[in-house]
Amino acid sequence: MVALVRAVRRLALGRPLRSDDLGEQLLTKRLALPIFASDPLSSVAYATQEILLILSLGGLAYFYLTPYLAIGVVVLLAVVALSYRQVVYAYPSGGGSYEVATKNLGPSAGLTVASALLIDYVMTVAVSVSAGVDNLISAVPALNTHRVALAVAFVVLLTVMNLRGIRESGTTFAFPTYGFIAGVMILIVTGFVRVAAGSTPVAESAGYTIEPELSGLTGLALVFFALRAFSSGCTALTGVEAISNGVPAFRKPKSANAAKTLMAMAATAIVMFAGITALAIVTKVHVAVNPCDLIGFAGNCETDPQRTVIAQIAAAVFGGTTNIGFFYVQATTVLILVLAANTAYNGFPLLASVLGRDRYLPVQLNTRGDRLAFSNGIVLLAVTAGGLIVLFDASVTHLIQLYILGVFTSFTLSQAGMVRHWNSVLATESDARERRRIHGRRALNGTGAVLTGTVLIIVTITKFTQGAYLVVIAMPILFFLMRGVRRHYDRIAALLVVDEDSFTLPSQVHTIVLVSVLNKPTARALAYARATHPTTLEAVTVLSANTGKLQREWEKYEVPVPLKVLESPYREVSRPIVGYVKSVRKRIPDGVVTIFIPEYVVGHWWEHLLHNQSALRLKGRLLFTSGVMVTSVPWLLDSATRAGSPLGKPAPGDIRRGLPPAAELSGKSASGTP
Repeated sequence: MVALVRAVRRLALGRPLRSDDLGEQLLTKRLALPIFASDPLSSVAYATQEILLILSLGGLAYFYLTPYLAIGVVVLLAVVALSYRQVVYAYPSGGGSYEVATKNLGPSAGLTVASALLIDYVMTVAVSVSAGVDNLISAVPALNTHRVALAVAFVVLLTVMNLRGIRESGTTFAFPTYGFIAGVMILIVTGFVRVAAGSTPVAESAGYTIEPELSGLTGLALVFFALRAFSSGCTALTGVEAISNGVPAFRKPKSANAAKTLMAMAATAIVMFAGITALAIVTKVHVAVNPCDLIGFAGNCETDPQRTVIAQIAAAVFGGTTNIGFFYVQATTVLILVLAANTAYNGFPLLASVLGRDRYLPVQLNTRGDRLAFSNGIVLLAVTAGGLIVLFDASVTHLIQLYILGVFTSFTLSQAGMVRHWNSVLATESDARERRRIHGRRALNGTGAVLTGTVLIIVTITKFTQGAYLVVIAMPILFFLMRGVRRHYDRIAALLVVDEDSFTLPSQVHTIVLVSVLNKPTARALAYARATHPTTLEAVTVLSANTGKLQREWEKYEVPVPLKVLESPYREVSRPIVGYVKSVRKRIPDGVVTIFIPEYVVGHWWEHLLHNQSALRLKGRLLFTSGVMVTSVPWLLDSATRAGSPLGKPAPGDIRRGLPPAAELSGKSASGTP
């Protein structure tokens, strides 16, 4: 069974990598782009749609706002990308916004950023995968009833690929990312060529009208409505910070390569978003939050999904839904949206590892797995995002309301932190030319902080009642949870600090060997206990039907250790032994009690069913007794020692992680009673 599980694991994840292979996993710019930038690149597939969906609440009357809102998103994206370019150079260690906020604004600001980003990364997976499934359904409507199952399956696939290692996942995801970029660029160029040629494409929904849910908006109500649509379009900015978190994954020169990749990502995303938005306006795409608000909608609005904006544009530009161009755009859109979650699969484990290193999350998150990926963080992300997908039925409309609040929280605090960073640099810089450069950088980050802070307020207000309140609740919970984890680690570290008494020898050592029968494992345990030369040594057994035979054999072989029999009126084993050990501890408060337990080590899972597990229960109880040391004396059965036994040798990665052989770790040693 164990061998089968290991074989499946190796088949799915590949062979273990040595620690010194880590350098081979570093990324070129060509591979880093699909790994770290797939989220912001893919968001152009639905950012325009999110703007139109909000505007549709007022019917067609407010669609005229679309280009102005899109321009706002483009400007914001450019400012944020340029701001993070400076983070890449100033903080290349991979902490990103968390490190910037922590070092410049204090630990509380850093934890606020961390909680926001962790939540955002989870939402990135849930939203991206769900949006990918939406576009798949646009091409194949019959799959609509399997929406949740498809989304969960994609999460599992992404998890397996990332567990195989960062470089391998980048190689796998490179084609879909570049294929999507090529497809959208061809779509944009073809669309505008047709417009220039006088053959303007028309979307299938151009003839629809929309039943407004809101009307007569003026003054502040109109401003609020426009800001709500703008905040939805700001989903185009998600994932921009991922490159600043992943600088250590780049090849040298790390900062320069990361900065170039960031700029390439920003420029590509801006061109694609602007092009798709312009084509949506030109082709007159009409979408609505509720398909039943679309007057003229073909099909059953209660059950049939409306095609996404990018699907309608592709159908209009390429001449229908059966054209190869349409299917290519849809196929690559599905792939890039699903793979956009890969940005989170790299950002979340990296950030979690930094938090684990700083003792704000379990330290296991800072441990690399067999493939040199932060496996624990990857699995944690997958489980959390999968749960959200199931909870919200893989609905982008519902999930999107929980999105981007965390993004702009981290954006704002990061840029504010960079302003303070430049202030501290200016305090020590005397060169006039360099000071002018720093003033310019500070102005850029200051502008970024003001803009993203403004958007954060807008997002919080406009999305609060739509579901963003859940994030507002979740962030403080996660914040205080991480503070609690740090306090726990600090308290434990303080308790374990070496002092003058740490190396003081105990006044005496009372050693007890637990026995039930006299056999070779028991004899070995007795010999080992004698070899330690304790102050006092005794063998202890609990009264049972075999006690008489044990006492006779004890006398027959003249065992040089006194045997003590404990009464057990209720036929228990653990309670009498624990009670006796505690009584010994009371007699020697300045000494220690050492317990030796002879144990079998078996090589097959089914052998555990044939042996008593009293040793495991005893150890579990004795470990909670102060001043008691528990020592296992293993006796390997032939099944655990014969050649080829899966438990007779270390598992891949065990030695690197400082683990004992698998026989000791997963063999679940049975007690010394056959």
